[in-house]
Amino acid sequence: MQSGNPALNKNTFLDAASGAVFSRDDGAMTLNGTVNKTGLMLLLVVVGAMFSWSRFAGPASLPALGPLVLAGALVGFVLAMVTTFKKTWAPVTAPLYALAEGVFVGALSAIFEMRYPGIVMQAVALTFGTMAVLLMGYRSGLIRVTDKFRAGVVAATGGVLLVYLASFVMGFFGHSFGFIAGSSGIGILFSLVVVVIAALNLVLDFDMIEQGVNAGAPKYMEWYGAFALVVTLVWLYLEMLRLLSKLQSRN
Repeated sequence: MQSGNPALNKNTFLDAASGAVFSRDDGAMTLNGTVNKTGLMLLLVVVGAMFSWSRFAGPASLPALGPLVLAGALVGFVLAMVTTFKKTWAPVTAPLYALAEGVFVGALSAIFEMRYPGIVMQAVALTFGTMAVLLMGYRSGLIRVTDKFRAGVVAATGGVLLVYLASFVMGFFGHSFGFIAGSSGIGILFSLVVVVIAALNLVLDFDMIEQGVNAGAPKYMEWYGAFALVVTLVWLYLEMLRLLSKLQSRN
């Protein structure tokens, strides 16, 4: 069983539980606990984003926003790596990651908002609307996570990451894949596909968290499950921003 989210894989909760059996009263992971911690982490993302957004005052504020984007992205990446490899630290590193990622998201959102007024609220609404629809579909059984479903989403996610990595490396030599940032028909189609892939990763995350609860994973894995969900939500939000900006640039 595997998630396309690099923070969640088939051994994430099994390794954490190490074959031990926890009761719900002595520190086992619960669904309600994970939901509560996810809500807290999203609140911390908002706090970080508000800090960056408060620096937004039109074109003159761009020099101040740039360093916040870079610092938030770098700190968030380091904390994400630490959390991924030291899951027991998640109760501390996951909230810190949420704050750092909020600073990054807030500053980047301000830059997009300056060029495309109203785009941020549209992206936020679409992101959480997508999550709500997928969660309802998953909980109702309408969306079933089969082995083929997992394999397809994981393969597609890996393909997207390879495309982004190749474009990043090619950028050092003065070349890149124009469709990634371009607003051509191919560029919009690419962004739409990536949005769908990111959204489907949410379904895999829901399934992996449910498996962790059923496996009796330790309590700290609630923080880790919340961290993984926030990672996917941030990715989905950023892809929504990219897609909407391409669509608006054509008007």
